[in-house]
Amino acid sequence: MATLVMLQAGQAVSYSLTESEMVLGRHPDCQIQLDSNMVSRRHAQVAGAGDEYYVEDLGSGNGTFVNGKKIEGRTRLAHDDRLKVGPILFRFESDEKPEPKRSGVTIDSSFDIGFSNDEDDGDAGATIMGAVSGGGGFGGLDIRPEAKLKAMIEISRSLAGTVDLEKLLPQILTTLFHIFPAADRGCILLRDEHNGEMLPRAFKHRREGEDATVKLSRTIVNKVLEERSGILSADAASDAQFDASESISNLSIRSMMCVPMLGLAEEPIGVINIDTQNPVQQFQEEDLDLLMSVAGQAALSYESARLMTSFMEKQKQDNEMDIARGVQQGLLPSSVPEVDGYEFFASYDSAQAVGGDYYDIFELPDEMIGLSFGDVAGKGVPGAMIMARMSSCVQNTLRFVHEVGPAVDAINDHMCDSAVEGRFVTYVLVVLDTNRNRLSLVNAGHMSPMILKPDGSIDEFPEESIGVPIGVMEGFPFEVVERDLGPGEIVVLFTDGVDEAMNPEGELYTLDRMRKFIKDNRDKNAAELGQALLADVRRHANGRPQNDDITIMTFGRVS
Repeated sequence: MATLVMLQAGQAVSYSLTESEMVLGRHPDCQIQLDSNMVSRRHAQVAGAGDEYYVEDLGSGNGTFVNGKKIEGRTRLAHDDRLKVGPILFRFESDEKPEPKRSGVTIDSSFDIGFSNDEDDGDAGATIMGAVSGGGGFGGLDIRPEAKLKAMIEISRSLAGTVDLEKLLPQILTTLFHIFPAADRGCILLRDEHNGEMLPRAFKHRREGEDATVKLSRTIVNKVLEERSGILSADAASDAQFDASESISNLSIRSMMCVPMLGLAEEPIGVINIDTQNPVQQFQEEDLDLLMSVAGQAALSYESARLMTSFMEKQKQDNEMDIARGVQQGLLPSSVPEVDGYEFFASYDSAQAVGGDYYDIFELPDEMIGLSFGDVAGKGVPGAMIMARMSSCVQNTLRFVHEVGPAVDAINDHMCDSAVEGRFVTYVLVVLDTNRNRLSLVNAGHMSPMILKPDGSIDEFPEESIGVPIGVMEGFPFEVVERDLGPGEIVVLFTDGVDEAMNPEGELYTLDRMRKFIKDNRDKNAAELGQALLADVRRHANGRPQNDDITIMTFGRVS
């Protein structure tokens, strides 16, 4: 019968898969109930029978992982696979255990870093021939400095210019075989960044045609990692230090060395293990000391390669974001309409490379002007994708529908058809009739525009005229508000990046300050007022980076 073994808090708890479908989650009705807020109520399901079992995520918030990779759809489980549900780790054990491979890196089935189930390891001062502490990752450099320097130069030269991690690790083992001619087999294990487990990443054997399997004991690796020290055993099969590990008695190793790879933070990022089956050429304590130094240099080379890889990936992402920024800028109008008796202004500044604010201005039949203005819930790439979809939807709708009410109804229904959970748009659509000097407006969950009058007073639309945001409720009856626009009156539309702009002390710009600034600048025309408002927001921020996109649109009649 297949089993899921939960590895948590230093204990192993087994769950037999007695049913064809077993749900893991926080809900009491789940067959395997998990007590964690990071686990969804019905998180994942394991189904199957015999020697075929599959795991499937049930739409959980944090995802389900197999061997450190997030799964999509049904994923088959193999013996000894690691299944992670939220913060909880399971090991899948099948009745159909695979035959051992003749070549590769294998670890005995009890190898679970951090979940030891060995018996007492016995006397720590047993027949170990030597141990070397980390010493900053390089051992004691005052011992045999000429040999260490030569070895470190050799490994540095062999790894120079290598940034491909898949090529770097085998090259480390090849160099170690040059430094240690007695080595028969070697392997490198690295800590998985997602679940902290030690996973085999590279192996090497000196002679072709022999069993190249490299077996490691969890007991040895745990001791190396926990004490950050190297271990030398003259005969691992008889070393009392490791009697508690069942696997080590079957290793037939005459001499072995295992050392940690210490990263820049002096924390183990992996281990290097080499061994020899030649009873004549046993490793000595000075060999362990030399391997500790070489492992320190190898760890730094690996860290450097990993950082270089991350840097190149970041450069690639930055280039792609530059392209995305250009695409998004192309969705915004390149100019504003020129209409006798009216002035228009718009500015857009995203907090990141791309943003979720949106505006558009376009000419409609019968000398009408459409002004579209919105703010997507969320910033960055997700917001930009919704913004692009909103822009396309508005333009396609207003190509055929020129009345503000039916247009917003159609836009909302379209966005609701394939809405993304938690993503909506606060939105204002204005249709300005420049013949009658009258505007029609629908406000879908956005802040009310401010209308500056020539006498310095400000009009705002009533709160009851504000509907729900776009993409929240299909078929919502939005209210259309109409108003004449008198000579000298200016309409100001803005996103919350304006009133919520913060200075280094964490103080918000606020709507009250915005109203006062608009009143104090009633002598300016629409374009001048928009530019001055943006400059005042920048002065308030006083160099603090934007925490949200800032978009301002102003338009009005010439006095």
